[in-house]
Amino acid sequence: MTEVLYLLDCYLKEFEATVESVKDDKYVVLDKTAFYPNAGGQPYDTGKFIKDGEEFNVVFVAKFGDVISHEIDNPGLKPGDKVKGVIDWDRRYRLMRMHTAAHVISIIIEKDANALITGNQLGLDKSRIDFNLENFDREKFVDYMNKANEMIKKGAKVNLYLMPREEALQKYERLTNLAKGFSEDIKEIRLVEIEGVTIEACGGTHLKDISEIKGVKLLKLDNKGKNNRRLYYTLVD
Repeated sequence: MTEVLYLLDCYLKEFEATVESVKDDKYVVLDKTAFYPNAGGQPYDTGKFIKDGEEFNVVFVAKFGDVISHEIDNPGLKPGDKVKGVIDWDRRYRLMRMHTAAHVISIIIEKDANALITGNQLGLDKSRIDFNLENFDREKFVDYMNKANEMIKKGAKVNLYLMPREEALQKYERLTNLAKGFSEDIKEIRLVEIEGVTIEACGGTHLKDISEIKGVKLLKLDNKGKNNRRLYYTLVD
C-alpha cells in the first residue's frame, strides 16, 4: 500500500521516499508519494525523482488498487533506493484551482436546479462538467457563473478530512453530487469541506481557500442529448 501524502496536504511540493519496486526499468512504486495519479477526471502530476544528483522525470502516474505507480523517462532506480520527489508545482496548482472551481460551480447548479454531475474532465486550459439536467436554460448558466465568481471573491476556507465510510454516511446526509455515487470498495472517505457551502467525498487535490481560484469564465455550453448538459469553463488569472 502506498502512503498517499496529498490527501491531507495538497501543498506538499517535495518529499523523501524509498523505492519499493521497479518494473521494466520505468514503473516505480514508492513507500509514499505526493504525486497525484490519473483519476476522477483530474490529470496526473508530473515532476521528477532525484537520487544522488541524478534526475528521473516522472511522465505519468497511475493508481492500481492501493498502489500508486510512477512512470519515469530513464532507467536506473532499484528497490531500496532513497529518492527525493519534486512535484511540477505550476501544473499541480493550476489543476487544484480548476478542481476547487468545479466544486464551487457544481454546488451552485445543484442547489438551484437539483442537477447531478454525470461526468467531468479537468484540464490546464479548460475543464468541463456534465450535468443531468432536464431544463436547459442557457441564461441561467451565465447567472450560475456570476454567482460562482461572487462566492470566490468572498472566499471560504477548504478543509480536508479522512473518515471511516460508515461514520461519514451516518454523519452526513449528502456526500456527493455525482449521479453514480462512489464505489462501495472505498472504506475510508476523504471529505472536502468548503466552509459554509458544502462537504463532499473527493480524492482530488484542492486549495486552502476558494479565493485562490481568483475567478472562472464560461467558455461554452453543449446540449449532449436527453437531460445531458455540458459546461466548459476556464480560470481567470
